[in-house]
Order: sequence, then structure tokens, then C-alpha cells
Amino acid sequence: MADTAPSSWHRVLDADELPEGRVTTVTAGHVSLALTHIDGQYGALDNRCPHQGGPLGEGTIEGGLLRCPWHGYDYCPLTGDSAFGDGVQDFPVESREDGGLWVQVPDEAPHARTVSDVMAETFVAWGITDVFGMVGHSNLGLADALRRREEAGELHFIGIRHEGAAAFAASAYGKLTGRPAACLTIAGPGATNLLTGLWDAHLDGAPVLALTGQVDAQVLGAGAFQEVDLLNAFGDVASWSQVVLNASRHAELAALAVRHAILEHGVSHLVFPDQVQTLPAGDAAIAVPQGRVPDLRIAPPAAALEQALEVLRGARRPAIIAGTGAHESRADVIALAEQLGAPVMTTFRAKGLIPDDHPLACGVLGRSGTPVASWVMNEADALLVLGASFANHTGIYAGHPVVHVDRDPLQLGRTTGVAVPVLGDVGVTSQALAAALPAAAAEDKPDQATDVAERRALWHAEKASRARDDRGNGIASAAVFDTLSRLAPADAVIAVDVGNNAYSFGRYHESREGQAVLMSGLLGSIGFAYPAAIGAWAATRGERPVIAVTGDGGFAQYMAEVLTAVKHGMNITHVLLNNGQLGKISKEQRAGQWDVWQTQLHNPDFSQYAQLCGALGMRVTAAADLDDALARGLAHDGPALIEVMTDAELI
Repeated sequence: MADTAPSSWHRVLDADELPEGRVTTVTAGHVSLALTHIDGQYGALDNRCPHQGGPLGEGTIEGGLLRCPWHGYDYCPLTGDSAFGDGVQDFPVESREDGGLWVQVPDEAPHARTVSDVMAETFVAWGITDVFGMVGHSNLGLADALRRREEAGELHFIGIRHEGAAAFAASAYGKLTGRPAACLTIAGPGATNLLTGLWDAHLDGAPVLALTGQVDAQVLGAGAFQEVDLLNAFGDVASWSQVVLNASRHAELAALAVRHAILEHGVSHLVFPDQVQTLPAGDAAIAVPQGRVPDLRIAPPAAALEQALEVLRGARRPAIIAGTGAHESRADVIALAEQLGAPVMTTFRAKGLIPDDHPLACGVLGRSGTPVASWVMNEADALLVLGASFANHTGIYAGHPVVHVDRDPLQLGRTTGVAVPVLGDVGVTSQALAAALPAAAAEDKPDQATDVAERRALWHAEKASRARDDRGNGIASAAVFDTLSRLAPADAVIAVDVGNNAYSFGRYHESREGQAVLMSGLLGSIGFAYPAAIGAWAATRGERPVIAVTGDGGFAQYMAEVLTAVKHGMNITHVLLNNGQLGKISKEQRAGQWDVWQTQLHNPDFSQYAQLCGALGMRVTAAADLDDALARGLAHDGPALIEVMTDAELI
């Protein structure tokens, strides 16, 4: 090796760690080397075989030659010479008195800015500050650019144990904040593992940026290892999907991806072929968001607003149904309800939008709802539906005159015609309605707050009775959520899974002002809650308490993510309702007059599993112990799991 460039010596190994006749892989700075020991001499070669990049340090020494483990090319272990043609560069090696082996390699050149750097810098400029994912062989160039942004204090990367968890975490992040986070994967299976979580984001209108590696563009179509047509694979779930090419306007492409996620409230997807990620970019400018994101708080058309006012003025018992589209406007929605004296029901996805102790709050409407909400809807003579879909799980009665307000024109009258479809921002429209309507007290109309109080008193007595139920088969769900209602901090973010635990949460949990609830709404994907809690922790930087509520079936799908929570010191308090079965499916089998079949689960002791992972684990078998266990879990500095042994039929 010509000694013309500045170089440095690096201690790479103790001499006695490499036996005679062996080769191993070492690193000097960032240089990967195949270190050999033969006939009492040491050699250091470039670790990359010039044939197809095989790792020579994982090869073998046979007949005095170093054989590549991939295709059998042979090299001199000391000089790198080869009878196959291209040799391998060798580096000086010294065995020193300190017992170490030292290798001299050229000093590393300053980092040359790449396409990935430009795009990562643009992501940060557009507000991408959190990335969930896995680093792998087809995203290494992009991953290194993200690493640089993390070292600069501009970005936080959370390495997860399954790519599906990354997508759910990013989806929950978007639902909670309205801003996109990113999820990073390799090509092939890493990318396809994202799809369930991305469908959750797509259907619930959560902004997410998906970044997937890809095989080199020059081998696309030839059936390369882990090659998948990712544009087609993501075609229906992504609102916008593009491949990053050599000649792309890279900063603009990064900006467009984030812009589409924000403005379309959905999934944007960028595919990074391996060879593009490290292309030099020089001093290419980034693309900034200034002047490119409009104010979406649009006012409704005057004619539609007047029609809505006509319906509401003529109603004696108007009621409001609020969906997730009203989340950002909760103060305006509550003010309008108080102006009208109108009870407020929420969809399940919007649970917590109005605190359950508000005089007009009726809880959730629909299959996981309260009898208060169903009574109010039946008594109403007009419904004001704000930012809600008419999903069958909610069961909005279309026989009443319905005023439907939404910012998305395709949501208005999507499944059934309504009396007045109003295109507009929920907050702006609520303010306009409140300004034009008289207070309920000024008119001869029923005092609906009194009606709500009476119905809630009946329901609270029923819940207290159910919480005391004990058939000897476990704790009643009503008791679990009585404890959670009382002890969950007012600013908690609560991520809820799918299954009987979710139905019970919808009915029994009393949301307090300031709490936020996250769930897999329209997709209804089991396994959502624990990864979602990770997303919520990242979104709040651990400054808000985060609670995950799951069943045993859902948690088992992503239980390895407890290791992620432990690694990052996440204060996630996990309430796990363990009934030893897929209880919701058992219930549906019985209701459909089917045999109950294949719903029983073989579970570990989840509390012990949590402790093996490094978290706090507790198991509760008596309702009297719930308060103490949840209090300990909430006070614990780090992840905690409270496994509650519950009765599958007391839901």
C-alpha cells in the first residue's frame, strides 16, 4: 500500500484472540478488515471481496489461501493477491508490546453530503422529528443520514422489534398530534410488514411518512433478493408514493412527501433504491415549508350555514354527535353544545373529546357505547354531526334531520343522505352556528342537561353494581375501568386495543378533561395499543403519562415491544386484561349460534415476562388490589405492566 495519504494506527484486537490459521473481521475507524493469522504472521485485507462484496473476514484459510465465503475466490491472506484477477487491498499490521494487533489505515475524509442528507434535512425542516423503524442492509445510506440528524439534536430515532409496530406507532403519533412521524424499513418484507399499520393510518386519516429501502435500481425486475414492487404494494394505502431516482429533485421530493401527508391526512411513501442513497449532493439546498401549507380552517358556504341554522332553530331537542374530525375543535364544540343546551355523544374513536363529567356529556354512541347516549339519540329531534363518519359501529339514526359538518366533501352523505351537508372546518362552523343561535335558556325548550343527569345517575349505579360482580372466574371489567377512571392522570394519553377490553373501556371508562384516547378505529386492528403507546410517548417526549389498555390476544402480537420501551426508558403503564381467550370472538360465536372454537389462548405469566424484559410486572387476581397496583404502575419510572386476571363474560 502506497503511503501517500495521512493515516493512523488503530488497535483492533488482542494478539491471543486470533488463533493460527484463522481469519476474523475487525474495524479500524470505519474501515472493515479481514484480519488473518498464518505461519506466525498477521495480515489485514479489505473485508470486501471485489467479486460481489462477500465478507472475507467470515471466510476460511485453506491450503494457505483465504477463501471468500460466498463464491470461493481465493486470496493470499497476507498480501491480498489472487489468481482470479482482482486482488484485495492490504494494510500494514503490527504486533506490539502491549499485546495488541495494530493496523494502519488512511485517515477518514470529511463526510461528503449525500442525497439522503439533503432529504433528511428537508424532512426535519418540515417537522419530522421522530422516526420509528429498523436499520437494515437496503436502507443504510438513508439510516446514516438520519443518524446525523439525531446527533445534531434535530431528530429522535426509536428502533423497534417489528416493522408493524413502527407503522402503528407512527399512526398513533399522527392521530395524537396531527403531525406526521416517519417509519423506516428495508426493502421486501420490512416494507410489507408496514402495511397493516399504514392501513390504520389511511382509514383514520392520520398523517404518516413511510421510508422504505429498495434493491439497486439496475437489478429491479430481475427477481433480486427481497425485490418487491413497492409502488404497487403501497398503491391503495398511500395517498402519494414515489421512487427516489438518481436525477430526482431530491429536496423537492422530500418536501412533497411530507406535504401530501399533512394536507391529505394520510400516508406518503418514498422508495429509496440502494444506490441512490449515497449519491453526492454537494451544497444542494433543502426545501422549506414556508408559504406551502395553507390554512385549512375553511368557513362553510353561507347557504349551507343558513340551512343548518334553520334545522337547529326548529329543533326542541337537538343533540350533537362528535367524531374524530372534531378533535382539534373540542373547545368550540363544547361551547356550541352549551349554547344550545344540547347533549353531546361521541363516536368511539372520539371518546374523551368532551370530559365525561361535563353536564352535557353522554359518552360513546354505538356498539361500545353507553345507555345514556342511546337514550339521548332516540329522544332527539335533530342531530348535529360534527366530523364523524356514519360507520356502522356508531349506528347514527338517520331518521332524524341530520346536519353533517366535515372538512372532507367525500365524507358528507358518504353512506346515507343527510338533511344539510355542510363543507367546512368543524371549529369555524361551530363558532358561526353559536354566534347565530340563541341560548337554549332564552327559549321554551326542555332542559336536556337535567335529562342527561338523570340517565347518568342510573348508568353510574348500574356500573357500580357490575363492578361488584364476582363469579369466581376473574375480575369484572367494570371494576378495572372504575379504577382506571379514578386514577388515570388528567393529562394521560390512553391507547386502547381491539377486543372486549375496548368495548368495556368505551362503556365504563370515565374520561377526564385533558385526557386523549387513541385506538385503531375504522380498521379495528388487534395489536394496535402497545405500539401506539410507544408512538404517544415519542410524540409527548415522555412529558405526559401514557397508558396502554390491551387484552391478552392483542398484546401477544407485539409483546416484544416491551423491550423497546425498556431500552428507551418509556413511562408506559400497561393495563393488560387477561381472560385466557379471544373473548370478543367467543362472544360472537355464541351470538351467532356457533360452537365456541379455537379462541382459547395459552399464555405465559405476562407479569413475569415484563420483569424478564426489565420492566415492572405485577399480577392482580382480586379487585381489592387494583388501586394499589395501578398506583404503583403509574408511579414507576419506566415501563410497567399490570396483568389483571379477568372474567371473559363480565365485560
